[in-house]
Amino acid sequence: MRARIALLSARIQCEVHEINFRDKPEHMLKISPKGTVPVLRLNDGKVIDESRDIVMWALSQNDPNAFLHDGGAVGKLVDDNDGWFKRALDRYKYPDRFPDEDCSNAREQGLEFLQALNERLMNTDHLLSNVVSVADICIFPFVRQFANVDREWFDALEIKPLQKWLDGHLNSDLFLHIFRKQKETPYALF
Repeated sequence: MRARIALLSARIQCEVHEINFRDKPEHMLKISPKGTVPVLRLNDGKVIDESRDIVMWALSQNDPNAFLHDGGAVGKLVDDNDGWFKRALDRYKYPDRFPDEDCSNAREQGLEFLQALNERLMNTDHLLSNVVSVADICIFPFVRQFANVDREWFDALEIKPLQKWLDGHLNSDLFLHIFRKQKETPYALF
């Protein structure tokens, strides 16, 4: 999701291939043997197969929305999102994938990150300032996933600034555009 948003924002067109994970196409595995998505193969043959790297590459090519305006402040926040919050999210959303682990406190661990984000949003409209930055683009898809595991529980939380922030991103033109069917938009990847 965040890679698609960055590519759309940067106005970089790419060919779309929707992937069935039970039947990964051979051409995808040749490009990126690890078999995960997204995968972006550049015209020069270089392959970028991490969403955060695709975001940063796309915005370094063209950043008309100035998402990189707070570049230095982004690192730690996105590192926390991609690290311990994503780990909690995976265990909360898919506890059966971790049969050898106790995942019973994963929701509470994730909630700690949500509360920290909420604190940031008490004084600003977005995570780093009053305008959208790459931190918002990189983090909101994961907050969306976390919220959607149990939306009733999430909506009942006392984190109104975060809930408002998430709703704003879910109703943004960029987000709504990336969810159009493949034939309607060239802005997507494996």
